[in-house]
Amino acid sequence: MNPAASKLRDFAGRLIAYETRRNTSSQADPAAAWDAVEKLRPQLTTLMGNTGFRALLSRALALAQAEVRWLRAVHVKGDGSLDEFDAHAQVNPKEITEGRIALLAQLLGLLAAFIGESLTLQLVRETWPKLSLDDLNFDEGDKE
Repeated sequence: MNPAASKLRDFAGRLIAYETRRNTSSQADPAAAWDAVEKLRPQLTTLMGNTGFRALLSRALALAQAEVRWLRAVHVKGDGSLDEFDAHAQVNPKEITEGRIALLAQLLGLLAAFIGESLTLQLVRETWPKLSLDDLNFDEGDKE
């Protein structure tokens, strides 16, 4: 894994941990497992429309499915939400967390590739204004 991808995974893990702490029902409600992706949806649909968001999320999911096998049971619905059927039924909590991190990291990575790191960070700051992003650089070579 390259350093930029590793940083994205670490950052995605921080976002998911932050959302899990904020929403204590995340453990009980499987739909809440995707809170971080759902929180980004309004900004992303404003930026690229619902069809663009679905396409971006579908690509991120396809990439994450290569990393985390149980994500193959997850699909993007027509409205852009995630449909996981009973994906969690046979998966332990650690694997669920790994899947959530993989998907969010892929989504953020694709977003940074398409619209740039600065705009991606701006969207993340707008979504999570209380979360510190001072130590985040998607690309180690970028000194902005």
